[in-house]
Amino acid sequence: MTIKKTASIFTASALALAVAGAAQAVELEVGETTLNLYGYAKLDMIYDVDAKLGNAVGRQNIRLDGEEGSDGHFDAHAWQSRLGFITSTPVGGSTLRTMLEGDFYGANNNFRLRHAYGEWNGILAGQTSTNFGGFLGMTPTIDFNGQPGQANVGRQAQLRYTVDGFSVALEDSGSLGGNLGGQLPDTDDELKNSLPDLTLRYQGSAGDFNYAASGLLRRIEYYSAANDSDEGTTGWGLNLEASAKVAESVTLRGSITHGDGIGGYQYITPGPAGYVDSNGDVQSIKGTGGTAGVSIAAGPGNVNLAYGIATVDIDDAVADGALGASSNDKYEGYFLNYIWSPVRNVTYGVEVGYHTRGVQDGRDGDAVRIQGMVQYNF
Repeated sequence: MTIKKTASIFTASALALAVAGAAQAVELEVGETTLNLYGYAKLDMIYDVDAKLGNAVGRQNIRLDGEEGSDGHFDAHAWQSRLGFITSTPVGGSTLRTMLEGDFYGANNNFRLRHAYGEWNGILAGQTSTNFGGFLGMTPTIDFNGQPGQANVGRQAQLRYTVDGFSVALEDSGSLGGNLGGQLPDTDDELKNSLPDLTLRYQGSAGDFNYAASGLLRRIEYYSAANDSDEGTTGWGLNLEASAKVAESVTLRGSITHGDGIGGYQYITPGPAGYVDSNGDVQSIKGTGGTAGVSIAAGPGNVNLAYGIATVDIDDAVADGALGASSNDKYEGYFLNYIWSPVRNVTYGVEVGYHTRGVQDGRDGDAVRIQGMVQYNF
């Protein structure tokens, strides 16, 4: 067995984008298998000028204008700290790769599974970032949640095939995308997922311009006890994202996401994928969002300015009584930060964020968060 240190960038991890640097890995060679151990310890120090927003920005916690509550909240935690490994083994004329990774953002801050998958001959099986989302339109933020409105980059179980930049996947339909909001017509009714979500994606590049387009088809439904039948509708979603290095020290990023019944595939969505109307029929909810950002190299790091917006059209759902007039229909986030590495494997950052939420009846509210980070990679 051989042990050595090697520098690697783990593109499957959100960290690779968040700190815009390489993670140092411990590499072990056992027979024909190469194993890379990697991770980091990260401290977040947070001051919420207004309402307490949570460990990462929870926009549902923003107080609406006129609501009373305490201001000024400090918090510090190390729950984003991460540990993982990647293996590579030659098998049958190709390479079998596996990844297992977790952090401490689980319930009661227990170790949480993030990635657990294997990939061979273009076939990926396990849990990893959804095939619908990507990182091209995501500008680095210190806040763990980041910009709302992009295609979700969360992780779920899936079976995926990739060839020449094109990938298609069958994904767990009961996790990221979500299902129906509001109450079901009868206490004996139940939400159900009868089909996997279908996602398709193509990613390519032309010089310093990187781009991707993704599509989604899904079924949202419930079992009606009164009719002894399944009631549902088909949802869909589209996502476009790109990044471009427009000058030696300037990179632009952006994305647009839209769909009907898209639900949680729009990242940090304010509303559900659909609802049950007064006739017992399933109606889908439209969602639209986008992101924009710029990174400018400065000294040993980058200045990042980022924006994101996520909206849902719930007017019909509220008019039908399925959702209340105080239901959220818009989230926005603005970020300004400086993230730098004075030496390899050490990353610092400071950030100010301005966050808003709006509800269907026209009220809104805002909150400011100031955050710092210290991160040590291995």
